[in-house]
Amino acid sequence: MNPVYLYRTLRFILVIGAIVAGAMALFYVSKVTYPFIIGFLIAFTMNPLVNFLQTKAKMPRALAVAVALILIISVFAGLVTLLVVEIASGAEYLAKVVPDHLVTLIDYIEHLFAAQIIPLYNQLAGLFQNLEAGQQDSIMNNIQNVGASIGTTAGNFIKNFFGNIPNILSWLPNAATVLIFSLLGTFFISKDWYRLSSLGTRFLPNRARSSSKTVFADLKKALFGFIKAQATLISITTVIILIGLLILRVDYAITIALVTGIVDIIPYLGTGAVFVPWIIYEAITGEMSTAIGLGILYIIVLMQRQIMEPKILSSSIGLDPLATLIALFVGFKTIGFLGLIVGPVVLVIFNTLQRANVFRDLWIFIKGKNEEIIK
Repeated sequence: MNPVYLYRTLRFILVIGAIVAGAMALFYVSKVTYPFIIGFLIAFTMNPLVNFLQTKAKMPRALAVAVALILIISVFAGLVTLLVVEIASGAEYLAKVVPDHLVTLIDYIEHLFAAQIIPLYNQLAGLFQNLEAGQQDSIMNNIQNVGASIGTTAGNFIKNFFGNIPNILSWLPNAATVLIFSLLGTFFISKDWYRLSSLGTRFLPNRARSSSKTVFADLKKALFGFIKAQATLISITTVIILIGLLILRVDYAITIALVTGIVDIIPYLGTGAVFVPWIIYEAITGEMSTAIGLGILYIIVLMQRQIMEPKILSSSIGLDPLATLIALFVGFKTIGFLGLIVGPVVLVIFNTLQRANVFRDLWIFIKGKNEEIIK
């Protein structure tokens, strides 16, 4: 075998092995250090605020970090409190009107059974009696199999649900512990951010140091761009829903718009988790004008989300709209609704590595600098 191709193959195997080993090591290490990884991400996100407080307000680094953490926690707690107050107000309203709606729904179901289900059952029973004995036995066996399957599925669901309650309750102390360690890790990582950064780059070669700075800067830009894009999309959805509900004169439009905007974070369900049951109920209770209005509003929200999401993501993260759309679709088809988040993130990482010439450097390493000499 030609020595050139032999050395190329060995270097290729070395690169692939290093990547696989690094990914496995990162996976296993992250399983025991994830509170500090969360702390690193929080510190990375709030670092601009800490720098602003340190330079503009002339605060010591430790005090700036503490103030930034207090501000972030206060804003988050304030938003949660506002949301809880709005939901409680809406729940009080629902407690007054839901009983009347339930009575209407029960009347509709009774009318449906009396007018449709019972006559249909009588017709099916008459047809069943006219069948041969073997056909009747076959139908009964199929019905019993379906019933047994449904019963088994429901039983397993109930068993798993109640069986997981102790696990959920035992998870709460662990969550509190993770939160405490994450906040402590955030404080110390952010306080010593630049010292840790210089310490991390000190052991890297000059070429790797420059590449890592480029990768880090692009990932930072992409992260804040992704957060900005999601906030923009949610804000647009909330405003559109609020305007539509005000036009339809729906009570507690602000509460519903805020809740629906937050639900829009869930890509797979999104606003449909609120609108679809609502539209069905309005149609059942005879409020067809409201149902049609909500259906039109839901279609508008879906269309603006599908049109605006690739454009806003691409402009905020700096990616091509077509590449972003492909990443969203491939991510969704690969791992479900989480892929709508993971897809663009993976695309950002690959794009960042390409800009930093990491792939080019790896290819040069695989080809080898002394190829011509060997020939």
